[in-house]
Amino acid sequence: MSDATAGGDMVAVANAGSSSLKFSLYEMRGEALSPVLRGLVDGLDTAPEFTASDPAGQVIGHRAWDAGSALGHDAALHHVIDFVRELVPGIVLRGIGHRVVHGGASFAQPVLVTPEVLRQLDALSPLAPLHQPNNLSPIRLAFDALPGVPQVACFDTAFHRSNPEIAQMFALPFALYTSGVRRYGFHGLSYEYIASRLPEVAPELASARVVALHLGNGASACAMQGGRSVASTMGFTALDGLPMGTRCGAIDPGVLLYLMNERGMDARAVEQLLYKESGLLGVSGVSSDMRVLRASDAPRARLAIELFVYRIVREIGSLAAAMGGLDAVVFTAGIGEHGADIRRLVVAGLGWLGMQIDDAANDGGGPCISRAAGRCSAWVIPTDEESMIARHTVRLLAAR
Repeated sequence: MSDATAGGDMVAVANAGSSSLKFSLYEMRGEALSPVLRGLVDGLDTAPEFTASDPAGQVIGHRAWDAGSALGHDAALHHVIDFVRELVPGIVLRGIGHRVVHGGASFAQPVLVTPEVLRQLDALSPLAPLHQPNNLSPIRLAFDALPGVPQVACFDTAFHRSNPEIAQMFALPFALYTSGVRRYGFHGLSYEYIASRLPEVAPELASARVVALHLGNGASACAMQGGRSVASTMGFTALDGLPMGTRCGAIDPGVLLYLMNERGMDARAVEQLLYKESGLLGVSGVSSDMRVLRASDAPRARLAIELFVYRIVREIGSLAAAMGGLDAVVFTAGIGEHGADIRRLVVAGLGWLGMQIDDAANDGGGPCISRAAGRCSAWVIPTDEESMIARHTVRLLAAR
């Protein structure tokens, strides 16, 4: 454990997902950052579990709640705050960085949070109903508990603002586009981190055509050229694109009209279906958790996995077309980093690109998991959204 446990200038990061709360604490040395601890409260909607680790990866805190426990994001955050205060006495918290999924058309860069900014971000909640309210909850709590500590919002949509205008448009009346109905893209902090790591992990890919796959409970793919986003599978909301844990991904909008006109479903029922009852859970009837599905013998569990892989391979083809070719695929996030069998299936589906799996490297986690003979390579690069948020937070605080 770092000497920072005795207290010192620090910056904290809160990353609240749809079913999890990640947190990190960094010691500040100018604009340099040294990790002190990081942790996760996972399974908030199933079986909550808290784990905290030191920079060496040694577990320094753990708690599990019974399956079915109603542990919300606020309760999870209170548990984290109490844990940190006990572990790091005398902490001087200089700032808190937050992952905020949707920045809309107005927020293309990290921003210092004010009550007015918070109001504007809250107004975007209908565009990310699983995430935005959870992202903003820690900000509100910190305003009350730590009123003098500056807070910085970092947006998952910001990285995709480099997309050409044509990639951001729907074929709807143009007035809707100018009013903000457009493809925003998400998981941008994860993709920004991967782009920052490519020059170190694989320098030959820093300026290449890369599809990064953020595969977790939420899943998407991003076409990056020269480290900049040029297209993404997610669009106006975090519902589009790949099938996810409980979200359907891309769907014919005619299905929604059918459900409303012929099945009598109202908007709230359709929202519930698309966001919380579909995806891996809806297809399998078993679980939204890929780990459970991979261990299951249920035929529909296998079907859900097959559909997940099929859609990934199809979307890679689409993103490759957007770049005029493809040099590499990068797997990241929970499934991407830990699902060797999922990676194997995806790479097998990309054989037409000349990609071939290196089984030993894949089982070992990479970083390169493809054979050198292939003209297109595959990689595993762990993401670190919290580190990206901490960097943005420190830079913005330094510029005040």
